[in-house]
Amino acid sequence: MKKILLLGSGELGREFVIACQRKGQYVVACDSYAGAPAMKVADESRVFSMLDGDALMRVVDEVQPDIIVPEIEAIRTEKLYECEERGIQVVPSARAVNFTMNRKEIRELAHTELGLKTANYRYATSYEELQDAAQEIGFPCIIKPLMSSSGHGQSKVDSADDLPQAWACACEGARGDIMEVIVEQFIPFDYEITLLTVTQKNGPTLFCAPIGHVQKSGDYRESFQPRAMSPDHLAEAQRMADKVTAALTGAGIWGVEFFVSEQEGVIFSELSPRPHDTGMVTLAGTQNLSEFELHARAVLGLPIPEITLERQGTSAVILSGVESVAPDYDGMEEVCAAPNTYLRIFGKPVAHVGRRMGVVVCWDDANASQDALREKCKNLADKVVVR
Repeated sequence: MKKILLLGSGELGREFVIACQRKGQYVVACDSYAGAPAMKVADESRVFSMLDGDALMRVVDEVQPDIIVPEIEAIRTEKLYECEERGIQVVPSARAVNFTMNRKEIRELAHTELGLKTANYRYATSYEELQDAAQEIGFPCIIKPLMSSSGHGQSKVDSADDLPQAWACACEGARGDIMEVIVEQFIPFDYEITLLTVTQKNGPTLFCAPIGHVQKSGDYRESFQPRAMSPDHLAEAQRMADKVTAALTGAGIWGVEFFVSEQEGVIFSELSPRPHDTGMVTLAGTQNLSEFELHARAVLGLPIPEITLERQGTSAVILSGVESVAPDYDGMEEVCAAPNTYLRIFGKPVAHVGRRMGVVVCWDDANASQDALREKCKNLADKVVVR
C-alpha cells in the first residue's frame, strides 16, 4: 500500500481518491478549507495554504508520503523538487508541475523550445505593459493571469476600452503571488478539444478519443466524447501532445487542449498535468477506463494495455445561482428519472454564484444523435437548482 498526499481536494480529486482506494491505497487529502469534496472520501485530511512552502513541507514531514499528487495550481511548486530529491514520487514530475502551473513556462516550452504551433502572445506585469502588449497583438485578444484555473481572471478584449476591466479581472482571478498576465492572439477556431494523454512508467503513451468542449469565460460548461475530427488533425494533436508530455517527463494523465481550425490546422492552447474537468464526461462510461482510473493506474505504475471508446457521452455542469452554506438541491428527481443518465453532486460545503456544484452525464450508443444527447444533458443539468 502506498501513502498518497493529494494537494487540492476538489471534485476531480474526489474521483481520483476513489480510484486509488479501489486499488488499496491510502490517501491524505489537503486543501485550504475544510470539508472539500475529496476530503469526504479520503483516509485523512489536512487544511492549510499550499502557497505556504514551510507549511507544505511540515505536512510532507508529518505524513511521510510515497507519492505527492497535485490537483490545483495554488501550490508552492518549487518545493516539490525538494520532495523528489528525498525520493518521493511527484506526479507526473516536479518539472511537469512547475512548468504547467505557470502559463509563461509552458508557453515558452511549447512554442520556443519544442516548436509547437501556438497563438501569438506577449506578457505584461503592469497595466501600461498590458496596453502595449494588446496593441502589438491586436484586437480582439485574450487576457489571462499566468496562474489561474477554471477560467478565473480570463477576458476577451475587443478594444482598448476593455483593457481596464480585463486588467482588474486578471488581478482578481490570479492564483498565487505572480502578478503577470499573458496576452494572446484571438484564434477564430472552428472548435476546441481536450486530448487526454496518458504517460506510463513502463508502457507507451496512450490517447483517449478527443473530447469536445464548450467554455464560457474560459470555464468549462459542457463536454462530449468523441469529438469528430479529421484523421490528419487528430494525428497532429497526438504528435504535439506526445512531444510536450515527453519533454515534461513523468507518469500520469494530462489534459492537453487544442484549438482546431480548418484554415490554420491544430494549435496548442494549454496543458494540465492531471485529470481535466472536461474529462468528467468519461464518468458516463465512454471509455473502458475513466480518466480517474487511468490517472490512478499511471501514478501507481500499474499497466494500461489499451484505452477503448465504448459509447458516446456528454456532460453538463450544475452552477449555483446563490450564495449558500450547506447547500441543498432541487430537481434531482427529474434527472434521476432520465434513462442513461448519472447525477454527480460534488459535495462542496459552500455555494457561490457561478460556482460549479455538480455535473450531469448522459450516454448513448454510437449511432445516436450527439446533438440531441448534448441538448438532453444540458436541459437536465438546468433542472438542478442550488439553494
